[in-house]
Amino acid sequence: MAKISGLGATVIVADAGSVARTISNDITDFQFSTPRAIQDITGVDKSAHERLLLLADFTVSYKGIVNTAANMSHAVFSTVPSTSVTRSNSIAPTSNSGTPILVCNAIFSDYAIARAAAGELTWDVKGDLADGAVPTWA
Repeated sequence: MAKISGLGATVIVADAGSVARTISNDITDFQFSTPRAIQDITGVDKSAHERLLLLADFTVSYKGIVNTAANMSHAVFSTVPSTSVTRSNSIAPTSNSGTPILVCNAIFSDYAIARAAAGELTWDVKGDLADGAVPTWA
């Protein structure tokens, strides 16, 4: 795979009704992580660490501009405070052909809206892996 930029990213998040919505146009930036837990299994007879990889995880943070149009970001995330549903996430970091897409299910625990002094109305959501399925690149 060649080096790529993050231009032209596509982000799809399911709404509370499990309908996938492309909200890329509302997102100003995103960050995700796919950490693995590690267990130190070093015996007293060793001079360096021994470790085992354990459970996989996923966290995501999306930030964007409030858009109240039908099926856009506000419609997707406004139900976070009142609806406990797992939401499918699909992140293609760039529009280059052949770019891998990260797919997983997440639960979102906050839909924070902020109004800046200059008048910007923005949101920030955070999600965590929901269902025990390892996040995969497709």
